[in-house]
Amino acid sequence: MSQHIVARYKAVFTEPPGKIPSDTATDAPLLGNGDMGIAIGGPPECQRYWIAKNDFWKLRSQFNSGGARLFGVLRLAAPQMQGASYRVEQDLHSAATHSCFSNGGMTLRMRSWVAATANVLAVEAEAESAPIRITASLEPGKSHDSISASGRDGNALWIRRGFEDNVDIPVAAACALLIIGRGGAAFDVEPGSPVRLIVAMASSFEAPDCLRSAMDLAGRQSARLESLWDEHITWWQRYWDMSAVEIGDPVIEQRYHLSNYVMASASRNPEHPPSIFGTWVTTDTPAWSGDYHLNYNHQAPCYGLYSSNHVEQADPFDAPCLAFMERGRWYAENLQGCRGIYYPVGIGPKGIETTRANPPRVPWLTDGQGLFHGQKSNAAYCAVNMAMRWYHTHDTAYARRVYPFIQAVAAFWEDYMDAEGSRYVIRNDSIHEGSTAGIDFNPLLSLGLVRMVMRLALEMSEALGADLERREKWRHILGHVSAFPTQQRNGKTVFRYTERGMDWCDSNTLGIQHIYPAGEIGLESDPELLAIAKNTVSALNGWRDFNGMSSFYPAAVRVGLDPEVILREMKAMIEALGLPNGFTRNNPHGIENCSVVPSAINEMLCMGHQRVLRFFPVWPRLDDAAFRDLRVPGAFLVSGEMCQGETMNILIRSEQGQTCTVDNPWGSRGVRVHRDDKPAEPVKGRRFDLRTRKGESIRLVPDGR
Repeated sequence: MSQHIVARYKAVFTEPPGKIPSDTATDAPLLGNGDMGIAIGGPPECQRYWIAKNDFWKLRSQFNSGGARLFGVLRLAAPQMQGASYRVEQDLHSAATHSCFSNGGMTLRMRSWVAATANVLAVEAEAESAPIRITASLEPGKSHDSISASGRDGNALWIRRGFEDNVDIPVAAACALLIIGRGGAAFDVEPGSPVRLIVAMASSFEAPDCLRSAMDLAGRQSARLESLWDEHITWWQRYWDMSAVEIGDPVIEQRYHLSNYVMASASRNPEHPPSIFGTWVTTDTPAWSGDYHLNYNHQAPCYGLYSSNHVEQADPFDAPCLAFMERGRWYAENLQGCRGIYYPVGIGPKGIETTRANPPRVPWLTDGQGLFHGQKSNAAYCAVNMAMRWYHTHDTAYARRVYPFIQAVAAFWEDYMDAEGSRYVIRNDSIHEGSTAGIDFNPLLSLGLVRMVMRLALEMSEALGADLERREKWRHILGHVSAFPTQQRNGKTVFRYTERGMDWCDSNTLGIQHIYPAGEIGLESDPELLAIAKNTVSALNGWRDFNGMSSFYPAAVRVGLDPEVILREMKAMIEALGLPNGFTRNNPHGIENCSVVPSAINEMLCMGHQRVLRFFPVWPRLDDAAFRDLRVPGAFLVSGEMCQGETMNILIRSEQGQTCTVDNPWGSRGVRVHRDDKPAEPVKGRRFDLRTRKGESIRLVPDGR
């Protein structure tokens, strides 16, 4: 199912990108394998491949001194193509970019791809009608604080670049360029005789002598390029086969698969997740240091990966959060007098703090050496993705790895919150960056995150048999944390951003992030609370919000907003703001909006929030749709179809043997259960529980069919 769906779609570029190099998100065609990334810029006569890598950073804990960095540029100069037409197509299914440049009677075609199974860029150039001369060169990025070198070794050109002086952790990387079957950097492409070249890359995290490693890699892979392509195609076929969605709207469908393409291209290095701009850093001065911004930007790109069953691409998220715990403990103890961990807004890999010693714009934004913007919630916000990962997989090995982090976040809030009468309250915690001089009281987001953290700590501790003595406290907090504050706005009850302090903000979506991604309100919630949530989503109207679309669309789904409205607004947003490469027009933040369409569409089709499995819960009843192997909480892989208003072909695969509570997709009709293709028990009622075994497949068929 997935193969023929994804194969329909391409990303098409009809003019050279205008934002490359760029300190923010680029508009260029994107290639990558989850570690090595390529952004393709330049006019036909000088194509430039901007090379970056997820582990190539200047690792120094100081504001505006460390951060993600450009590695270098491959240039392919073809002066005969001056003034040529420009068309580049990014094929999502094969993850290859096809460029076509025509100038009079000459045409130059290039197929480019970053191998899925090796850090290798491959380019194949082919001429039509007349020979075309191309000159290739490799250039390292340039800045005063890096050390670069270049040279030639036999037929290979190489460059090496490193940040190795005046840093906390030295880093270097190298690339080797090999033009297969040619002896020099300049070559003629004859009609009918394609020329292939590769650029192999390695970093000092992979090999102490990264230059030698890159040279060796180029030599090995140049001799087996066809096999490397076969491996590449196989990897991407497996990726697309992990799940499938078909909804009949080509605009939304294309964006859905483009978003998942970008995340597969950006995120697979287990210790180095993509920066705020993905793997496509094109300068040495990226905004926000190109860091992991913890008050939503680092979290948001992953939201749709869990339900899309692309867990491998989401897993790198955790590494920098876990690596920062030592410094987080120092901040908690020395700045707040609390146990646990307290995180600033910006961090990097390997315990690096990109916002340390930030010159304060106003006093309450900084605390000690760290930049916190008055917000206490950054570490708890990191727990959002860990919660999603746990609930979608119930993987105890994963829980064991992240539980110390969850335990530490819970400890911080145990100490930081005050008891006021019969409730717990949160003081001096800005809901927006620096809002109301840091005196916000009971901010919505933190109230939601505290609930989420305590619930997660309880469930993980029970699964791991840990911290029995702490569970009573966590349960007490869950039962007594302050209610979400409300207010009257335009005649309707909506949430107030804080109980005291900021009341509302028309920009950003912090007024609904306790709904999503914190997950504290949904279709199972108290009807009055759910009505307030709906009112708030409608009043906020964040369909094109600069910062908040990644939370707004799935929040609208979680509260059951009219699906026709959601789909109409989503399509209009894509048509107005969607760049061809998957990023968002006029939004500098890069990959964060790659979750908007997948996270919302997946739950419109199949939702497992609040431990109830619902089929097409927020979907127009007359719109045909189908999905396969969407992952829902409880570690279930679920498939289903809506055809002419009828739900059919329901299949539930249980990975962990959890009990599955199902909202009957056929209302009050009886349902026949088939387990591993064998008739089993009948069930009835509008909701029923299915006990499952690990690895079991359950098919549901309504009576009368």
